[in-house]
Amino acid sequence: MKLLHIDSSVMGGNSVSRQLTQRIVAQWQATHPGTEVAYLDLAVDAPSHLSIDSLGFRLGLQGEGLSEVQRRENALSEALVTQFLAADVVVVGAPMYNFAISSQLKAWIDRVAQAGRTFTYTDKGPVGLAKGKTVIVASSRGGVYSTSDVGRALEHQESYLQTIFGFFGITDVRFVRAEGVAMGEEPKAKALAAAELEIKAVAGLAANQPSAALAA
Repeated sequence: MKLLHIDSSVMGGNSVSRQLTQRIVAQWQATHPGTEVAYLDLAVDAPSHLSIDSLGFRLGLQGEGLSEVQRRENALSEALVTQFLAADVVVVGAPMYNFAISSQLKAWIDRVAQAGRTFTYTDKGPVGLAKGKTVIVASSRGGVYSTSDVGRALEHQESYLQTIFGFFGITDVRFVRAEGVAMGEEPKAKALAAAELEIKAVAGLAANQPSAALAA
C-alpha cells in the first residue's frame, strides 16, 4: 500500500495541520504495516500557479515547439499527477486561510486536475478516474465554522476539497478537524484532543471504508 503525505501550511513548527498529518500517518502505519510513505511539502516545494507556460498538459502541447520552461512545467505536472495516481491513500494537511485552502495546495490541485488522467468528460457529464483511493484531510481552523449555518456558509475549505476529490471519483474522503485553535489555549487543547480521537478512528479503518460519522 502506498500513502502520499502532503503538507501545505506555511507555519512550520507552529502548524496544527502539520501536527495532525504527522499523527494520521503514524497511526495509519501502525494499523497498516508495510505502508510505503512518500512526502510532499508544498510550503517548501510548491508548483507555480498556472500560467501560459504551465498549461501544456491542458492544451495537449507536447514535444517539439515547446520552450525549455514549457517542457519543464509539463514534466512537473506529469510527475505530480503520476505520484497522486500511484497512491492508495492520500493524507492532506489543509489549514484554512481566509475561508479557503492555501494557495500552495490549490496550485498542486491545479496540476493534478488533468482531463484524461484524474477525470474525463463524457456525453453524460464528467467522470472521475481516480477511484478507489482514500483521502484523509487534516483540517485546521482558527475559528469555529462547523456549528452554525453562518460558519458553514463562510467556509470554502473542507467543502471545496470534498468537491474536488469527489470530482476525481474519490468517494472515501475523511476529515480530521481541529477548529477554534486561535481562540485561546483551552479551546485549542480541546480541539486537539477531539482531533486525536478522530485520528484513531479514521486511520484505523481500511482503505476505501468510509466512516459516515466522521464525514464533514
